[in-house]
Amino acid sequence: MKKTVMRAVRAALQLVPKNLKNKLKQSERLTAFYIKSVRKSGLFFDAPTPKQTHQLYQAWLQEHHSLLCEQINKNLQSWQAIIVGREEHFTKTEKAVLSLGAKNAIFINNEENTGFLHSKDSIDINLPILLLRGGDTVHAGAIAHFLDALESADIVYSDTDEALDNGEYTAPRFLPDWNPELQLSTGYVRTGVMLKADCLESVDCLTSIAGLLAKLELSGQHLNIKHISLPLVHSCFDDSDIARDLAVIREEIDTSSDATVTLSREQNVNRVMWKSASPLVSLIIPTKNGKQLVQDCVESILEKTTYSNYEILLIDNGSDEKESLDYFDYLNTLPKIRVLQYPGVFNYSAINNFGVKHAKGSVVGLVNNDIEVITPEWLTCMVGHVERDTVGCVGAKLLYSDTRIQHAGVVLGYGGGAGHAHKNFPRAHSGYLKRICATNNFSAVTAACLLVKKSHFEAVNGLNETDLAVAFNDVDFCLRVEELGVRNVYCAEAELFHHESVSRGLDISQEKAERFNKELTYLKNKWSKTIKNDPAYSPNLTLKRENFSVRIKKEIA
Repeated sequence: MKKTVMRAVRAALQLVPKNLKNKLKQSERLTAFYIKSVRKSGLFFDAPTPKQTHQLYQAWLQEHHSLLCEQINKNLQSWQAIIVGREEHFTKTEKAVLSLGAKNAIFINNEENTGFLHSKDSIDINLPILLLRGGDTVHAGAIAHFLDALESADIVYSDTDEALDNGEYTAPRFLPDWNPELQLSTGYVRTGVMLKADCLESVDCLTSIAGLLAKLELSGQHLNIKHISLPLVHSCFDDSDIARDLAVIREEIDTSSDATVTLSREQNVNRVMWKSASPLVSLIIPTKNGKQLVQDCVESILEKTTYSNYEILLIDNGSDEKESLDYFDYLNTLPKIRVLQYPGVFNYSAINNFGVKHAKGSVVGLVNNDIEVITPEWLTCMVGHVERDTVGCVGAKLLYSDTRIQHAGVVLGYGGGAGHAHKNFPRAHSGYLKRICATNNFSAVTAACLLVKKSHFEAVNGLNETDLAVAFNDVDFCLRVEELGVRNVYCAEAELFHHESVSRGLDISQEKAERFNKELTYLKNKWSKTIKNDPAYSPNLTLKRENFSVRIKKEIA
């Protein structure tokens, strides 16, 4: 019934004049009501319910039972455990680790904030350490998995789930490989961490496992952090645990970096604002005609953007409409804007490469002509990230005109190639592991709004205009930039509209279909390893939909 009503509402909205629709969007009450109705209807997004997740997870556990248990009877080297948490939870976890052969267990009561120094003498520097939250238990085969992985790493962490009183396990948290931005914003790794003891040599205080990992990341040490895509730890958390972790992480950021960090109470995530030298940013906007789109885009940048040190390069790809040409001539008279001519056949990659050659800024921004600024600080937030030595490409949160998510990072493997994470989810939704509302790392971001250092752009020879004229050029570009030894970032604080039509359907002319398939084939061949296992995603999550549901061989309806 709810879906039927929302379909009717959606159809009616298509008949509303654009001017009236824009006025209606300005009503917070109407917008909130619409988003709430969309969320309830399930029409525009497909987030699995807790019941569906539980069903899928039981099937997943059956499929992976042998892998989880294959090393239970393996002879293990000695190891030790550190248990962090409240004293009333220590006994349960101590019993669990001693039953699996821990040499000893060290307890840190984080409520007393006694830190760690007094416990260091109890640590055997030659033995690996398993860090657990008080109250957590461990799968019978976990230790062998941890020890095997630690042979080629400094730190290892695993996925987690929760134990029910009836003996079943539920609420899996299928994590990505090491994702430093997600750790700083959410503390997504909070328990189930095994590390070599020397990683703790410089640590004087340990009241949060999540905070420890943030501290080690911010220290600049080149640690090899490995992820095991199995739920080896059965965890128990409450809101106070998460709040403590986020607070410790904020303290680490305040003391260890040139950044300011605040807590978003609405979403319960850390918002990190990295300071920058305010470099000149060259925003490159390709277009052919599209006067109204360009006007909305450019005026929103000029009127709303608080970051001031930028230029706009409008690349005219053969416009022939008088109203567009007249408007572009006007734009060319403005101090922040240059209009450049790029005649010939449309080639998105070539047009942007041309624009970058004429860019004066040390940072370049690729911006579609149907982008509209929502957040005045969008460019400030993105520049703060892109200036960091460890960062490559930076993408934004992009919304359809009706505020649904259009882009919140790119996942490799969707559709056999790549697709947008959480596509069609409501703007206010937090997403899986809070990855809509929290800044985090993805393997790629869309070039509809993308910032990158000009030096990085030139180091990889820009976009591939030979093999990827239209599709997947941004994905290929991001992956090549990542090979420079940096990480790509989805910046959740930078929100913009991307007025990409959601009702136009696919252009399936034979010529364009052939071109698309050719470009998809190129992407699959060149990046087959990443497509098979995107490190910023999880092999335990579906590739059939953008909703982060549990992946099984035969999905439950």
